[in-house]
Amino acid sequence: MPRTIYFDYNATTPLDPAVRAAMQPFLGEIWGNPSSVHHLGRRARAELDAARDRAAKFLGAKPSEIIFTSGGTEANNLAIFGTARLLKAKGKHLITSAIEHPSVLQCFDYLENNEGFIVDRLPVDVNGRVLVADFEKLICNDTVFASVMASNNEIGTLQPVAELGRICRERGIIFHTDAVQWFGKEPFESIGQFHADLISICAHKFHGPKGAGLLYIKSPLHPDPLFFGGGHENERRAGTENLAAIIGLVHALELFTKAPVFDPVKIKPLMERLKVTIQKLWGCEIVSPGSDSLANTVSFTVRGTDGMAMLAGLDVEGICASSGSACSAGSLVPSHVITALGKPESANSLVRFSLGRDSTPAEVDFVCELLPAIVRRAQLAGLAANGL
Repeated sequence: MPRTIYFDYNATTPLDPAVRAAMQPFLGEIWGNPSSVHHLGRRARAELDAARDRAAKFLGAKPSEIIFTSGGTEANNLAIFGTARLLKAKGKHLITSAIEHPSVLQCFDYLENNEGFIVDRLPVDVNGRVLVADFEKLICNDTVFASVMASNNEIGTLQPVAELGRICRERGIIFHTDAVQWFGKEPFESIGQFHADLISICAHKFHGPKGAGLLYIKSPLHPDPLFFGGGHENERRAGTENLAAIIGLVHALELFTKAPVFDPVKIKPLMERLKVTIQKLWGCEIVSPGSDSLANTVSFTVRGTDGMAMLAGLDVEGICASSGSACSAGSLVPSHVITALGKPESANSLVRFSLGRDSTPAEVDFVCELLPAIVRRAQLAGLAANGL
């Protein structure tokens, strides 16, 4: 077996060689600033405009509705801060869910603690799914904005965002969805399928480059910008555009999201093999839903130890996994997702395997062979640490 087995595709994916090749001219030959008026700048501007046109055509949007960002975190921040501040005079009530990515939750925390907004955080059921009826009950005359992710990064739950979006549209509420984990994993037809006014996308989740993202903003919405200092991105995001990364983002979108690069036909049998092994292990409980969930993701908790001990044990064997959001790497903070599931006692023992296009049956067999011993060692270490 190879020394490294990578089962952490929800955290990031390797840059695809075809995407790298598409980016290459923009790391050398085409290096002008798209805002410069000379011929080098005009050439860069033409390429930037063409990339925006390609993204819009692919997504089923207008070019003016495509805002390039540095990634999913910035796209989420711009959507939430920009829209809430824009609409503050109309109302201060906001709705999100309890299991959003930190780049969403922390925005709402800030707005609530520092800017006078009222935030309701939707609870979830045992599968990590928000209930449409609960969402409707929270809506009041002062509700102006809601944000619910399309699919959860930690346990894989798919949310009923299309239905939530329709409700918001009927009630005149602006709706955002963080679709960072959706693209490349779930079927995509057009941006309209989400019924959302704002949608966040991130390139490195589907074999594009890091540092490249996109926020779809349905016309004529114009959120307040976060950055100032130029009229870039239709005056919505100041800063010289990272043209090479943008080209990579658009190329990866076109290659890997209409027909998801995370092929469920290939991945599901591998995941079933992992699930059968995990279910047989004492103290292990799968927390990913059995249906309406990302096909590539299985998360479980391990009684008697913590996620960091498990990840260390896996890494010793060359197995790369995660204990939740990669943006919280190195953190010992218990998983807010597992807490929201009503399992606070297990929130610090989450392990996530997320497979990808390069995962193989041999790798899964290797992990399944070693996993019982890894779990047992981590549990024994937990007993020793507690003096038992």
